[in-house]
Parts: sequence; C-alpha cells; structure tokens
Amino acid sequence: MDKILQVRHLKKIFPRQEGGEIVAVDDVSFTLSAGEKLAIIGESGSGKTTVARMIARLIPPTAGRIFLAGEEITQAKGKQLKKAYAQMQMVFQNPVDSFDPRCTLGDGISESLRNHGKSREQAKKMTENLLELCGLSPEFANRYPHEVSGGQCQRAAIARALAIEPQLVILDEATSALDVTVQAEVLSLLNRLQQDRGIAYLFICHDIALVQDFCDRVIVMHEGRIVEEGTPDEVINNPQEEYTKNLIDSVL
Repeated sequence: MDKILQVRHLKKIFPRQEGGEIVAVDDVSFTLSAGEKLAIIGESGSGKTTVARMIARLIPPTAGRIFLAGEEITQAKGKQLKKAYAQMQMVFQNPVDSFDPRCTLGDGISESLRNHGKSREQAKKMTENLLELCGLSPEFANRYPHEVSGGQCQRAAIARALAIEPQLVILDEATSALDVTVQAEVLSLLNRLQQDRGIAYLFICHDIALVQDFCDRVIVMHEGRIVEEGTPDEVINNPQEEYTKNLIDSVL
C-alpha cells in the first residue's frame, strides 16, 4: 500500500519564557498508508497536537523530515505548500473558531474551491453537494458559524476539508468538544467518507476507547516520544508500557 505520509525523526523545541527550553516532540517517526486510519493518543502535553501542527506546516519542526505522497514538505512554502494543501487538510477541535465569524459556512467551504480555480457558480454547487454529503441541507451554506450547533459546524468543517478531495485529513481532537451521540454520528460519517473516497486519517485524540472501533492502528505518545504502537486491540489488551496501562485504566 502506498505511503501517503512519512514522518522521520521529527523534533520540536520551544523556548521557555523564563529561559531554557522545552522539548515538546522528540524523535518521532511513523508512516501512514493511503486509506489507513491512524490514531495518535496521549494525555494533554504529550506532544500529539504539536506533531499534527508540524505535519500540517502550521509550525516549523526543529529537526526531522516530513514527506507527503513521496514529496518532502518539511520546509515547503509558496506553490509547493499550496500543492501540499491540495492533498492534505485539517479539522480542528473547535469548529466554530475555525470559521471566519463574518462569513457564512458556505463562504468558508467554497473559498478553497475558488482558490483552486473553480468559478463562483461551480463552487456554490459543489459546496451544497458537500454539505449534503456530510448530512446537512444546502441551506446551511447561508448560515453563520454561531447560528448552528457544534455538531453541525463540525460537519461543515469536514465538508470544507473534503472540498478539494485531499488524500490525507488530519483530525485534531475533532470530536472531543461534541457530546457522545454527536461524536458517534461524526465518526460514522468519517468512516463512510473514508470507505467511499479512500481518505487516510491521522486522528489526534486523548481517548483510547474512542479510537478502538474507528482506527486501524494507534500510536501512544508520552512526554514527546512514541512509547507504544500497534492495533487498538493489541495496545488495549496487551499494553507494554506502564504509561499506556494507566491511560487505558483511566478510560476503560
């Protein structure tokens, strides 16, 4: 199976305000195959979101290399970064904050389509189709982020991420702000979209129980490093590290 993402020896160091530095991510390496669902789990401060933000090129790595569909994007800028974003999109934890409050959901979704050469009319039609694909009626295109529920806004955010048909979608705690019922609906939607489109998901989460039925593989991070890796059943039923055992005990 083709590797959509390769991460090699990724490291991120942040300076402390009071002096010195903190190593947020330390020598993280993994691969993600096309159509695969990979979770990175760990408690707050484990480094999982920092890894996601480096892959999405929202922050630069201190060291290491990132390859997307075989092309290195570690230092990508300009046209190369735009090309990368045509293959990779991100869905954030708080969907309302990820949309411009002055623009409708339809404007937010269609913007990337227009940036990739679609006419206003084409973008409008595709936006309505994407909303329907994600379980929302076309009239949601005319609503503002504060006018819809968190679950509806997250569906719109997923529609926006899918607009340019990426091969990889990074989900950074994308269901943690939703109640359990809506969470299950969104995960079901993501599963269906993955089966229909062959999308690879990088699923950043702190809850191992949540990823057990959703993901093919799971990485456990602690203090910036990978401490365990395997299928969710392997990691849950036979954890090798004390940290993983404690993480499992806290949710199961």
